[in-house]
Amino acid sequence: MLRRRGVAEEIAEQVLDRLTEVGLIDDEAFAAAFVSSARAGRGLGRRALAGELRRRGVGPEASEIALAAVGAEDEEATARSLVARRLRAMEGLPAPVRVRRLVALLTRKGYSLDLAMRVVAESVPTEDEEADAGLGDDAYDLR
Repeated sequence: MLRRRGVAEEIAEQVLDRLTEVGLIDDEAFAAAFVSSARAGRGLGRRALAGELRRRGVGPEASEIALAAVGAEDEEATARSLVARRLRAMEGLPAPVRVRRLVALLTRKGYSLDLAMRVVAESVPTEDEEADAGLGDDAYDLR
């Protein structure tokens, strides 16, 4: 960015070295804070988090360290939470539509297709299960 603004290379290096020295530039700390925030706020999966860090100029080493804090169980729990929140808004939709939309949502958020399919399959009741639970078309039949 300094180069784009016309700052001389040697001056930019001196400034950046000094900022790093006093702890104002710390890619690892930024990456860790970003990963934590983006997982909690936006529900992003590891693949999306890695892409966002790359776009923000964080190096591969710092990204790997920050992403190592996100375990498979954590990622699955975040995906389940996201699905549970979205399911409430999809109550009137047929099961296949809910499944398709939720899998698409999770893959856009950076979750693997395998994880997305598994979490959605376990979370979305099939039409047969809904009918068995009294949620089918005749659930409100007052005869």
